[in-house]
Amino acid sequence: MSDLLRKPAVELGRMVREGEVTARELVEASLARIECVDSALNAYTLVDAEGARAAADAIEPGDERPFAGVPIAIKDLFAPVAGLRMAQGSELLGEYTPDYDYALVRRFRDAGFVIVGKSATPEFGIPPVTEPRRFGPTRNPWDTSRTPGGSSGGAGAAVAAGTVPVAHGSDGGGSIRIPAACCGLVGLKPARNRISRAPDIGEHFLSTDGALTRTVGDSAALLDVMAGYEPGDANWAPPPREPFATVAAREPGRLRIGLTLDMPIAADLDPVCERGARDAAELLSSLGHDVEEISAPWGGTDLLPTFSVLWAASVAISVVHGQMAGGQSATEENLEPLTWALYRRGLEHSSVEYLGALALLQGFSRGVVALWEGLDVLLTPALARRPVRIGEIDTCAEEPMSVFTRSGRFTPYTAAFNVTGQPAISVPLFHGEDGLPLAVQLVGAPAGEGPLLALANQLEGARPWADRVPPDPAP
Repeated sequence: MSDLLRKPAVELGRMVREGEVTARELVEASLARIECVDSALNAYTLVDAEGARAAADAIEPGDERPFAGVPIAIKDLFAPVAGLRMAQGSELLGEYTPDYDYALVRRFRDAGFVIVGKSATPEFGIPPVTEPRRFGPTRNPWDTSRTPGGSSGGAGAAVAAGTVPVAHGSDGGGSIRIPAACCGLVGLKPARNRISRAPDIGEHFLSTDGALTRTVGDSAALLDVMAGYEPGDANWAPPPREPFATVAAREPGRLRIGLTLDMPIAADLDPVCERGARDAAELLSSLGHDVEEISAPWGGTDLLPTFSVLWAASVAISVVHGQMAGGQSATEENLEPLTWALYRRGLEHSSVEYLGALALLQGFSRGVVALWEGLDVLLTPALARRPVRIGEIDTCAEEPMSVFTRSGRFTPYTAAFNVTGQPAISVPLFHGEDGLPLAVQLVGAPAGEGPLLALANQLEGARPWADRVPPDPAP
């Protein structure tokens, strides 16, 4: 039955609707697969077997909801699920258990999804690896000595290992696209404010929710479920003229695509990652697109110091929330050293420094978005390095800020598009000789998820990847 969970979520929903399989059978397959592999991967912080079975038993054939009976994991980070502990990878929150659902969780339930558990994240989603002190490291199904990425690393490992067909994630600096690249999945970061952060906040400048999937079709169909205004939102993206899944299924037409290897964060580029981007450019050209290598407007700059001001503030407010939820004060004992260092920096930055950094990043964004006056899509490597080994980015190291810098050098291509708010997608076009997935990133115009998904879908048709699966990990 584990192979069943490697089918697209859209197809599984159809199978339940038409009586080919029951929701309970899907949930039992998911729980059995978690039991089989998670002792080796550590992708879950919590499994709600009783709740999942009860939800599945309430679903019958003929249920018209698009994902009725389909198992899903919710990222254990700023996504409250009523009755399930929300730890956010941190000892600070203790056993905090919210009594309400995040609006997106409600949307998942309304679409018929069955929540089987919470997927692992690093503490407060800070680094691009998933190795929280509280729960221990999450491992990559393709090579358990390597990271599945972060901060949606548990989600990436859960989908790649076949425990669920799709998983919720979030992305504040690459946290959907990085695990997708490490684990051989599709990872779409939607446009800013496409998905509501209700009921807790009105908007977020950097972060957005999303999903990790095996196919572009699932990514598009999930976006149709996730997207949309919630009452009280401070801002929202313009609604699409037609469903994202409809646009994604069409041919994209002939597009102007710019390839750049320039990095907005100073780093070295692994030759394997460069080759993947250049091979993707050749494939796109063979599909009839106009592809040209370009110089990016951020060439010769280093975005990390300015970005870090906003990131530190985001960490600080997360810690403040954690204190309120967990009922205890933040200390060096209940926070990891990197979290503590960023928390202290966030408190030390003045409001003028914060607003100055925000203004600089908004100016940077205007220069980047101006590229789309002459192109339709930007192509970059997804990562600058191959997935790093467990322990290489250590948030408990003696010099934690050096770890933060090292994180940026691993993933220099992703955060810029959290700053600009544009949609960006990681697609696992290739596979390296080291046995690990090799992905590229495609970036679309502001609020332009539809054409971006159509291009990614065309690439999947030309070079399919969904049948590539990792071996079962050793127990």
